[in-house]
Amino acid sequence: MPTDWTPALTHLRAADPRLAAAIERHGPPTISPRKDPVQSLARAIVSQQLSGKAADTIWGRFVALYPKAKFPAPAVLLATEDTALRGVGLSGAKAAAIKDLARHVLEGKVVPQKLRKLSDEEVAEMLLSVRGIGPWSVDMFLMFFLARPDVLPVGDLGIKKGMQRHFGLRKLPEADRMVKLAAPWRPFRTIASWYMWRLLET
Repeated sequence: MPTDWTPALTHLRAADPRLAAAIERHGPPTISPRKDPVQSLARAIVSQQLSGKAADTIWGRFVALYPKAKFPAPAVLLATEDTALRGVGLSGAKAAAIKDLARHVLEGKVVPQKLRKLSDEEVAEMLLSVRGIGPWSVDMFLMFFLARPDVLPVGDLGIKKGMQRHFGLRKLPEADRMVKLAAPWRPFRTIASWYMWRLLET
């Protein structure tokens, strides 16, 4: 079931009236909790430093390696030949990161069943031990897998550009300024961030 973000939209319209036009134009955000944490983390790894279109293309090729499963189990990921992963467009570093994620799950260092119950900080502590998962990947996981409402991905270039446009800034904002500008959006910075991405589409 889609998440009802009506309280968030009501808050954001009042806290930042400039967002009202974007909310009306794009409608409610398409952010809802997802079922498979390993899949979501793997997708975050694949998407790093890529445009949305390029990431979607490589992701489609990647999952096509496993036609008999909705998404492969960690043991299957770990057993996949590096040449196969490279062949679908993954860099060596991303291929290694996906395998390290699978290894962490198999060794019990990342416990998918626990992630929904952890705080944002605890999720980050568990996931940052995985090769190739940095703060940006953690933010994407919190936003799009766990649907946590108050995440501000200060390392995301799209969010920087969106905030630059939204606030009429002369240059891209640094992380500390992003936090200050986004303060009125609390406790729904995830939702406001979603609209920052949408601003770049218009």
